[in-house]
Amino acid sequence: MIANARMYGVSPEVAALWRELLSSIIASTGQRIELLEHAAPALIEELWGRADMAAVFMCGLPFARAEPQPLPVAAPVPSPAAFGGEPRYWSDFVVRRDSGFDTVADTFGSRIAFTVPGSQSGCIAALSYFQALHPGADSRGAGPLFAEIIAPTITPTGALEAVVGGAAEIAPIDAYAFELLRTHRPDLTAAVRVVGRTVPTPIPLLVASPPVAAGDAGGDDEALAAAFLAAHADANVKSLMDRLLVARFVSPDPAAYRELKTRFRAATLFWRSHPLAAVAHPAFAW
Repeated sequence: MIANARMYGVSPEVAALWRELLSSIIASTGQRIELLEHAAPALIEELWGRADMAAVFMCGLPFARAEPQPLPVAAPVPSPAAFGGEPRYWSDFVVRRDSGFDTVADTFGSRIAFTVPGSQSGCIAALSYFQALHPGADSRGAGPLFAEIIAPTITPTGALEAVVGGAAEIAPIDAYAFELLRTHRPDLTAAVRVVGRTVPTPIPLLVASPPVAAGDAGGDDEALAAAFLAAHADANVKSLMDRLLVARFVSPDPAAYRELKTRFRAATLFWRSHPLAAVAHPAFAW
């Protein structure tokens, strides 16, 4: 069985902290679970399709769309006050600090960076946000909002670097990932400003592979889930969680993620008939 926290390994230091945290929690159960390396540019979808996941971070949208659905293990509750002590997050729209943009609408006509087309925080949350702003939403019709959607940036750090480096003028960034970057990569986040945010939705969660047959799920899954839920009570583990801006882990509610699938269908249907950009990388052809 494997564990992996690639989704939130936003820098080498943070990735190392996640490995240490996962190792500590897993060790408390006595289970034999390998910490698998699966760094970009390897496709994260390949990781989520494995049959040997024990605790792997998964974006909420692919989780909601998966058939069969993976088993929820635990969800992190970010510690910064803005998250309100809940396992929820949103996307922050960032622009270069020295740009003249003060709102998301100010960036219309420029270039936007998304991570991958199936990402909730790196793409679909922004599509829903733009749908509400698009004049075509009231049937009047309108041209594309952006000049270009650039090539997939794969990770939140990649999207941020695209803005800082001038490849794009705006990008939606996973809010928890952005807080981790503020803490561990202030050199990068200091170069941008937040000009808007999407609505909060359930945060990515740790999952296990679905059982091969009905009734296969058993005590190992329950023991590992219990270890995550109790992790904050161990002072040594809590110190790692503090550095990763995690207050605690909670049991995810699979039903809370269903709304993401509904939003995905509505947003992609809308943008098929209302092109978001005059030029779009082929990956973003909804």
